[in-house]
Amino acid sequence: MRRELILEALSQKPLARVPIGFWFHFLPNAETGDWREDPRLWDRNLAGHQAFIREFEPDMVKIMSDGFFFYPSPTLLKPLDLALIGVLPAAHKWIKAQAALVRRVMATRLEPAYFYNIFSPITSLRFKLGLAKLQSFYQAQPEAFAKALARMSQGLVNLTEVIAQEGGVDGIYLSVQNPDQKVFSEDFQRNVLAPGEKAIIQAAQDLGLKVILHICGYAGVRNNLSLYADYPAEAFNWAVHVEKVSLKAGRAIFGGRPVIGGFANGPDSLLMKGSEEEIKAETRAIIREAGALGLILGADCTLPSNINLKRLEWVRTAGLEAIRYGALGPGY
Repeated sequence: MRRELILEALSQKPLARVPIGFWFHFLPNAETGDWREDPRLWDRNLAGHQAFIREFEPDMVKIMSDGFFFYPSPTLLKPLDLALIGVLPAAHKWIKAQAALVRRVMATRLEPAYFYNIFSPITSLRFKLGLAKLQSFYQAQPEAFAKALARMSQGLVNLTEVIAQEGGVDGIYLSVQNPDQKVFSEDFQRNVLAPGEKAIIQAAQDLGLKVILHICGYAGVRNNLSLYADYPAEAFNWAVHVEKVSLKAGRAIFGGRPVIGGFANGPDSLLMKGSEEEIKAETRAIIREAGALGLILGADCTLPSNINLKRLEWVRTAGLEAIRYGALGPGY
């Protein structure tokens, strides 16, 4: 039933309650940990997913790629080393290990919808290099930089296909971001980033997967949401409180397609510190503003991993009460 709620929300069907989709990292050093250097990260990530699924029985699970943030390549010391980044074949152990993680997480079942987290090529490269080095490599070798991203895109297409065929997920959650609009212009985003990111989306959809596009506002990074308006994703998630673009306004940018979010995700946010009534009142306000059709209640990005899960249950309960007692937005 929970899986059907999510999939029907993505089809913008009237539902018995508004579903929820929240996620957080299961490894404290998710961005810096590398499974190839510490295989124990795989087991710890799996155990975190299993505990969350059993304890909370979520409507959807974003399977976190903790331990797999770094696209494999030799050490990149200078801009010309970008040529060392290759296309990962489907049989690569980095890909196979992620497919195995997906299978094991999904064996927990309890009927949520499952989406696998994939970072866009430039985000993965930023994890590897850091922002300052990413910028300097691009400025020194823009053509080599673009070609490296294209090869990474093909490797991530291969990952997507293996995740679909061997993992059995319902979809992917593709995390995109323009990490610095002063350095990486709108033309760069349209002509270099977009083709590779859209190729990953197309590969997923060709295999029957749904795609949630996450436009990441992590660490206060601002994005031009309109540059993603032609991405053919089924649903969109962005940092409402960073971008200052409401769910209703964002839905208009994305042609009325389904949206996920509404809540801030920081350690001092309402979700972390508000009372039950405050959180339920905010849930009702989000539904009224965004409309219940095609809405999945969630947050701007990953939540702090120490959140008390009862706080998310308050959101889920309020989503049910909103339907039952008529606190609905337009179009329902």
